[in-house]
Amino acid sequence: MKKRVPILLIEDNADQWLIIRSALSQCIPELEPVWINNAAQSLTYLENCSLEKNNIPRLILMELYLPHREEGLALLASIKSHPFYRQVPVIVLSHSEAYKDIVETYQYSIASYISKPSTYHQWLVGFYTFRRYWWDWVSLSFRSSQGDSTHLN
Repeated sequence: MKKRVPILLIEDNADQWLIIRSALSQCIPELEPVWINNAAQSLTYLENCSLEKNNIPRLILMELYLPHREEGLALLASIKSHPFYRQVPVIVLSHSEAYKDIVETYQYSIASYISKPSTYHQWLVGFYTFRRYWWDWVSLSFRSSQGDSTHLN
């Protein structure tokens, strides 16, 4: 059996996590989502990954409001300023559709900003599209501990 690809999902709402996990498992079963519900634990997790060079997430999906936008922006700043894990693409998956949130998060070099869907069907459609792009089209050249390029697919 092929090893599942880890992604980090930073979401402070447990109900949202359950919906996202269910939709991801249905649309992209090759992924192994790691759920962390706050910024501090997320940084600890990433730091442990960088020290061990093990199970480094290939993508980070994060809610901007953790529960306030200041925590999300501070987390983005920390991720994007770190010499090791700043290369991991960050996709903001937020309930906010505010223009200022979108503009400000792109200033941290995020890969995408996605507003959360309101129905489960929309989650599925979104993650199937997400799969086609991030799984079938994009090659991420993230170095593993063996020095090999690791790709999502």
